[in-house]
Amino acid sequence: MNIPVVLLGLIVLAGFFLWSLYNGLVTLRMRVKEAWSGIDVQLKRRADLIPNLVETVRGYAKHEREVFENVTKARSALMAAKSPVQAAEANGQLATALKSLFAVAENYPELKASQNFLELQQQLGDTEDKVAYARQFYNTVVLDYNTKIKVFPNVFFAQALGFAEEEFFEAEEGERKKLEVKFT
Repeated sequence: MNIPVVLLGLIVLAGFFLWSLYNGLVTLRMRVKEAWSGIDVQLKRRADLIPNLVETVRGYAKHEREVFENVTKARSALMAAKSPVQAAEANGQLATALKSLFAVAENYPELKASQNFLELQQQLGDTEDKVAYARQFYNTVVLDYNTKIKVFPNVFFAQALGFAEEEFFEAEEGERKKLEVKFT
């Protein structure tokens, strides 16, 4: 066999490998962005529900100003988050603030019976489920992407092609504790 033909074959094979690797990583990076978008949509949906919930509780509990301010600050931080780490931190702050808000609501039986409050609580619960699903989907896609970057022989080429690891959307320490809110 002729050396130039073998050399040309190896170059074509290496080119095909790089082409395949690059397209696979671009596809996964786009899936990561799409998955992050799913989390972002659900976090914004939840953030949009918060003012209605706060106003409903505020109507019954006018003297609980600090709780309302904490919820508002946490919501603002969530809306301003630009990365998964920032969003996870803000999400933890909001979860803590919402616990306080629901604790205040526990002291007002007429609030707990309010149809508006019950509907908002149901919508918030549904949104929490969607956030959890979106977070799980995002982390699965990030795992696939990060794994593809780190496996042999991709590890030698991925960084040179401009691909870097993505961050997981991790729960904050406060979110890891079980939340029990009872409205009876």
